[in-house]
Amino acid sequence: MNCLAYFAKIILIALVYTTSLASQAEPTQSTATQTSPQLVPLYNYLGFRLIGPKWLVVPGERVVSFKVIAPNNDQPVLQGETTRAAYWPEAAQWVSLADVSALTAPGEYQFLVPGLKPIHFTIAAAPYSAVHDSAIKAFYYNRASIALEPRFAGPWARAAGHPDTSVKVHTSAASDARPAGFTFSAPKGWYDAGDYNKYVVNSGISTYTLLRTYADFADFYQQRQWQIPESDNATPDLLDEIMWNLDWLSAMQDPNDGGVYHKLTTLAFAGIVMPDQTHAERFVVQKSTAAALNFAAVMANASRVIQPFESQWPGKAALYRQQALAAWQWAQQHPAVYYQQPADVHTGAYGDEQLADEWAWAGVELFLLTGEPTYLTAFRQLTAPPTAPSWANVAALAYYSLAAELRQGRNLDSVIVGQVTQGLLQAADQLVSIHQQSAYGVAMRADDFVWGSNAVAMNKAMLLYQAWLVSPQPRYEQAMQGLLDYVLGRNPLQLSYVTGFGIKHPQFIHHRPSAADNVDAPVPGWLVGGPQPGQQDQCAYTTTLPALSYVDDWCSYASNEVAINWNAPLVYVLAAMHHLPMATNNSVEPETASK
Repeated sequence: MNCLAYFAKIILIALVYTTSLASQAEPTQSTATQTSPQLVPLYNYLGFRLIGPKWLVVPGERVVSFKVIAPNNDQPVLQGETTRAAYWPEAAQWVSLADVSALTAPGEYQFLVPGLKPIHFTIAAAPYSAVHDSAIKAFYYNRASIALEPRFAGPWARAAGHPDTSVKVHTSAASDARPAGFTFSAPKGWYDAGDYNKYVVNSGISTYTLLRTYADFADFYQQRQWQIPESDNATPDLLDEIMWNLDWLSAMQDPNDGGVYHKLTTLAFAGIVMPDQTHAERFVVQKSTAAALNFAAVMANASRVIQPFESQWPGKAALYRQQALAAWQWAQQHPAVYYQQPADVHTGAYGDEQLADEWAWAGVELFLLTGEPTYLTAFRQLTAPPTAPSWANVAALAYYSLAAELRQGRNLDSVIVGQVTQGLLQAADQLVSIHQQSAYGVAMRADDFVWGSNAVAMNKAMLLYQAWLVSPQPRYEQAMQGLLDYVLGRNPLQLSYVTGFGIKHPQFIHHRPSAADNVDAPVPGWLVGGPQPGQQDQCAYTTTLPALSYVDDWCSYASNEVAINWNAPLVYVLAAMHHLPMATNNSVEPETASK
């Protein structure tokens, strides 16, 4: 994502805004209604699963009656009343909630509330199948070093960009074996976001999330295809896509000492051009401890995941194991080499000086790879339960990997077992509490509306599913569905935040190929960053309210850019929704609605 140097500022602004909200008296109902009128019920545009929670948001300050009718039938199939109206300060709106979870038959339904425009919603066995395939194919559209052929890319076909076969070592990354100006090859990988650069730290959480997706839902992906060049081979498409990035990551390690370059980039962001039209020199910039630990964690995990595919990728699992161990050793020798943006480099920084979470995650992955218990030292030292992960806070990923091992019957000591299970459940219960107190029925608060707020939502949903795997409580499913509903249309902007899906979705995303390709529609399947009040891009916003601070415009890189670390948890959550069993239909009513 662009201008990541402002990330800390975003969080500070959000926290200040939260404090400001807390110090203000709650507006009267009539005032809120006047400032934020809404005329249409809000809902997940892509529909609901056959059995599971189904909620709609109804604007207004009172309990209202509703009815649901099926097509070609005026007789209601469901009638009821909404919950008590509640105020959501993140959007300055009064709303109530309608529960239609009792409906389980597939089909299209009409939802009717007196005085509001009728809306139609669907119930289907696999309502998120198409958006899932598009969300993962977005990574293909962001591949570097390959032409996207029309038979795979359709109207978004393009020439190859950035072969990266002659990348220079920047002065900040120079060593005796590879001095400044030394050239080597580091092709492939995914463009990180709306720009054309590749960053190891952000690639870390993105690649792991997709590896976790495959590991948790391997059967789902055995025969699932979305038409990429490798679809005809013997490996699942998801692993083929991941391998495109692993090949690049592998090249980002200096084989002479095990250190890992922080990023591969031009000195400045490219203009609004297609990737083959950019010809500025590309550099690897500075080795960092954060890059080494992210690299070690991902390569250790990848080594285990691809081991069964030795015949398809001979030697890769062993190579990744060796590289992970070398990166860990380099990090131990250089425990505090923090990334510092060189004066002549002006692309994303992904700087991070709090590395306890990276040490814990990398240590867990190396423990699971080698069986050596000393690697767990950093994880044992974590004192707080995990929070929804981000590129700068990856502790939860260690919990996910250990929880998966527990599900597979691995024998771990009781202290680790307790830390993992209790940590995940405690974290999930905190999210459920936010969900239940939210007028919108979504586990998002003002301080969650940071850069990439939609990814915050999806990472929260992923954490909830991890907790559900530990203890399949309906409340986790309810909160998880609420977060997915939010990004797919049940939000104050009445917008599906995924390009190409929903009645209303982003059209002018901050994504160079989409802006420069002369195709009216943006590349489909991208989750945009979403609302956040920082507004660092100086675009023309109409409000600073956290849940409304969004502009569908190229200029808004602060709210309308896309990024691989935002799409990855969306892919996971959509796959998880396909796997939730059809037996947890217990509705959990938000606490605010029942008070």
